[in-house]
Amino acid sequence: MQGFMDRLADVLGKFANRINNLRYIMVIKNAFAALIPVIITGAFGTLFSAMVFDAENGLAQIEALRFLESLKPISSAVSYVTLSFLTIYAVFLIGIELAKLNKISGVFPGIIAVMSYLSVNPMIFEFLHEDATVVAENVLAKQYTDTKGLFLGMFVAIFSIELYAWLGRQKRLQITMPDSVPGNVSASFSALFPTIFTVTIIAAAGFAIKALTGMYAYDIIYNVVQRPLEGIVQGLPGILLLMFIAQVFWVIGIHGNQMVKPIREPLLLAAIAVNTEAFEAGKEVPNIITMPFWDMYMSMGGSGVTIGLLIAILIVGKREDMRQITKLSLAPGIFNINEPVIFGMPIMLNPILAIPFILTPLVTGTIGYVATSLGFAAKAVVMVPWPMPPIVNAYLATAGDIGAVITQVICIVVAILIYLPFVLVMNRTTNEVA
Repeated sequence: MQGFMDRLADVLGKFANRINNLRYIMVIKNAFAALIPVIITGAFGTLFSAMVFDAENGLAQIEALRFLESLKPISSAVSYVTLSFLTIYAVFLIGIELAKLNKISGVFPGIIAVMSYLSVNPMIFEFLHEDATVVAENVLAKQYTDTKGLFLGMFVAIFSIELYAWLGRQKRLQITMPDSVPGNVSASFSALFPTIFTVTIIAAAGFAIKALTGMYAYDIIYNVVQRPLEGIVQGLPGILLLMFIAQVFWVIGIHGNQMVKPIREPLLLAAIAVNTEAFEAGKEVPNIITMPFWDMYMSMGGSGVTIGLLIAILIVGKREDMRQITKLSLAPGIFNINEPVIFGMPIMLNPILAIPFILTPLVTGTIGYVATSLGFAAKAVVMVPWPMPPIVNAYLATAGDIGAVITQVICIVVAILIYLPFVLVMNRTTNEVA
């Protein structure tokens, strides 16, 4: 068994390293990691809007605090400037990250990426008003700046910066200035022709797509790529498969979350942003599966819902080494940090503990999904930081829903019950076997 695990770890390890070293995977992961504070800021704007400034459900319903209702535009503005422009920020950051790999410093490549993305989207918006079609010119519709444009934005940002970097390496396009000219001015002139050609080529490509297909690039990418992927991840089988892959990589000693991040982050962060905007606008919240859903029901105490393992060891654990590791891991585990458990227990390459480690988040995720789809637990509408302790994160993520808190407690109890028999088995093994 151990030999098989070692061979599996070697094969999957090489595959994981190859994936993680792909330049575009690195760029997307870094860009979305940088975006998390933006999403959390917008989410907390919504949280304050609902729990503080709202006159029906928030503190503003108290007569003495009624004045808080007049402050609601502040939180609304915070939500708007963060979540409604998420694609623009993502394009900007991807441009900068990819430029770094091309040995181009500074923030100007981010501007190149944004200009290129905007150039392929229409500047005319048509809508119906009192049975008449109204045409607004020189505007950018919200669908091109919020999460619906994410995938097109990623494609355009990557292509434009690769093109810009290639053009910048062409000697014939470089403008050489005298030594007396300041360095920043000389650099600006060197970027002139690559900038002109990059934005023009991207704009021409967008024009050609519209002329040949009758659809904008946004319509094609969203309907052919982004929407189907969202549909897969919003279904229970899709998110369980993503979690299963992450858990398998953890078991062989590779950071599983990092492996699934390039797929998980754009889709699940976009899903919570959509929920937040809908909640802020008083509309029906559409998405069950979001980034907070992953944290609330599938990652309590860290990957594998290891808070269940720690409590199970405290209840029935007999091995002194496991109990010592549990005592050291409890404090970080409360904040969803469980590397001490994974590598110290260990769970990695442990054929006994690997089974519940993989199985538990699949079971708790199913419980969370069913409870939410039945309406017992509310859908997440606030992006809370992932180190937020269990119970608290469920309460905040759902803007104060007790059903979600109860569901999370049930999931933790189920996790304990799943881990218990495996802890009993571990009691009968020696340190060497483990």
